[in-house]
Amino acid sequence: MAQRKVKFKKGNYYHIYNRGTNRLPIFLSDENYRFLLRKVKKYVRQTEISVIAYCLMPNHYHFFLRHDGDIPLNDCIQLIFNSYSKAFNTMYERSGTLFEERFKAIEVDSDEYAIHLCRYVHRNPLEAKLVDNLEAWDYSNYPEWIGKRSGGLVDKQFIKTHFKNGDAYKDFVLNYSGKKKFDFRY
Repeated sequence: MAQRKVKFKKGNYYHIYNRGTNRLPIFLSDENYRFLLRKVKKYVRQTEISVIAYCLMPNHYHFFLRHDGDIPLNDCIQLIFNSYSKAFNTMYERSGTLFEERFKAIEVDSDEYAIHLCRYVHRNPLEAKLVDNLEAWDYSNYPEWIGKRSGGLVDKQFIKTHFKNGDAYKDFVLNYSGKKKFDFRY
């Protein structure tokens, strides 16, 4: 297996993502989404990883994470998705790989990129036309960012550092025209 180009380092931020084999769904029911989120909560606590932003989509996922602990980030992601894949295969009486390949990772090395990435991650259901209102998508932490839901998979200090309140972030996300790569008024 080829060596990963990204080297995970304590204190750094990473965009982790993957999609289903042949772009097929990796979530077929609400219970699938909830099962994965329970695994994420369990393993990020055990491995000291902070979730900044996430969005689970029918055939792919995005996580924006900060690696805070000594256990390698790679190990945590493998634990989560190996467990999920086994449960999914058992539930649907299938075998074989669920994901296209091993997860992809990009180091997030600037505040500008970090904020744009949060917006990108949270806009996924809107861009895919799965919802008209991002607050209606249950499988992201956007509602936590704007103060509409309490949840344990969000770094509230990160939000406070970059946005004065939930309305400011909501405006930043919803009024993005896509014309400029970065639009940082906040």
